[in-house]
Amino acid sequence: MDILNLGLAFLEGLAIVISPCILPVLPILLSTGIDGGKLRPYGLIFGFVVAFSLFTLLSRQLVQALGLDAELLRQISFYILIGFGIILLSESLSDFFAAFTARLSDFGQGMINRQRNNTGFWSGLLVGCAIGLVWTPCAGPILTAVIVQTIRQETDLAGALTILAFALGSALPMLILTLQGKKLMTQLAFFKRHSVLMRKAFGVLIILTVIGTAQGTLSPWNFSLAGPQAKPAATKASKPTPKLVNRLAQPYAAPEFSGLNAWINTQPLTMKSLKGKVVLIDFWTYSCINCVRTLPYITSWDRKYRDQGLVIVGVHAPEFEFEKKLDNVKRAVAQHHIQYPVALDNHLDTWTNFRNQYWPAHYLIDREGRVVYTHFGEGEYATTESNIRALLGVGQFTAKDKPMAEKPATSYAINQTPETYLGYARAQTFFGTPGLEPDQVTAFSFPGKLPMNRWALKGKWFVDSEKVIAQEAGAALRLHFWGKKVFLVMGVPPKKSVAVKILLNGKPVKTITVNQHTLYTLLDLDKAKPGTLELQAASPGLSAYAFTFGS
Repeated sequence: MDILNLGLAFLEGLAIVISPCILPVLPILLSTGIDGGKLRPYGLIFGFVVAFSLFTLLSRQLVQALGLDAELLRQISFYILIGFGIILLSESLSDFFAAFTARLSDFGQGMINRQRNNTGFWSGLLVGCAIGLVWTPCAGPILTAVIVQTIRQETDLAGALTILAFALGSALPMLILTLQGKKLMTQLAFFKRHSVLMRKAFGVLIILTVIGTAQGTLSPWNFSLAGPQAKPAATKASKPTPKLVNRLAQPYAAPEFSGLNAWINTQPLTMKSLKGKVVLIDFWTYSCINCVRTLPYITSWDRKYRDQGLVIVGVHAPEFEFEKKLDNVKRAVAQHHIQYPVALDNHLDTWTNFRNQYWPAHYLIDREGRVVYTHFGEGEYATTESNIRALLGVGQFTAKDKPMAEKPATSYAINQTPETYLGYARAQTFFGTPGLEPDQVTAFSFPGKLPMNRWALKGKWFVDSEKVIAQEAGAALRLHFWGKKVFLVMGVPPKKSVAVKILLNGKPVKTITVNQHTLYTLLDLDKAKPGTLELQAASPGLSAYAFTFGS
């Protein structure tokens, strides 16, 4: 573990006490300490740490699985906090909420001793969990930092400990505030006599601070060690944005490119030099199937609108080590007929500047240098192109100038196998014998029965942090999956090729030749269904990284 990273995460949590993120939560902390036993503040903080940590660990997977927009989640959290404020303003709602949490608290305690306990720990735990859930979106930078750590081949344990360090750092000042608030409430007669007034004042403060944060009025104070603030509010002097579909409510100055390792198809560019142009930033990586499926649309926009003032910049943000090599990216650029500028963001500095979390991700920037529209993932090509045309002043589509035909969005089967990583850093569904031993050669054997969404190895393999490498001819990899299309990122050493035999449910399907590091299509079935896939390497040297699926 990198102790420095943990220390920085803890310090960032401590610093949150002077950020506006604490303001909507502060009244809840103080009002929670008005009544209850000595253990209630500790229950509240424990609930906050657990809820925040679990929510943050699961949020990326949940957002991607459901196709939700992170900005939407942030907006929802504002409404929930305003709901807290309204409850505090209303006496009847406060009584109802108190009775409701008391019943839940009684239920939790009854599971332990079947009788009421007056310590208030469980009641505090419930409120702490609620705070952790609604407060999480405010800590977006640390969420991005953890995701970036994962991209940089950090272990799941490292990411979890980083989140926990931040949660503990933010919980410590909260605990002090809660305990001090309780002391004030119990020792000062004024607070006792005016408890209803104080509760309503807390409610007003919650609503006002949420409104201020949502409108960006407090944004200059919202800082983070995880990266620069990416979304300052638009200034009054900004020119009005043309009518766009799904435009951002608050356009913001596009962050600058930084930390780029190389440029393809151009000399180095800057956001300052692109002022006056309409710019589309595409975060992608060449072994990502979702990114690859967007490229025909993006290259067509480059051909149609380059001469009218559109500049597309592909920021190549690698997931695997081989994607950092310039020659590999150049080969992919040529393969997909990309003629617009492509920058290698090997250290994810520009990714972090944009506070990006997705592949692919599109940021549309107007001539004033403001991000005015974003889209994450595949789809909405006609909308994106329409917005490009609006910013360029081209006008609406005509019969002779129709957008590129959009393929139906790839559906996601509810039981489809999730993306499956094979290196020990992110391998969570291995089911072979023996277990994965990091950074060494092991002789594996298949289990008698392989459960759904599990994978196993046979023969000698070297287990690396991000891949497994066949060490002998006949080394095999088996996966029990559910899906229609199956892809696998594979590679071999330079100037080498390996024939790989593909079997489905024990029957040979085809043989493919792996001669470079890229994404390979293994299966394209008639419909999504379960099956057992097996790969057999004809010679040593085959590297396998991650399975992805489509339908």
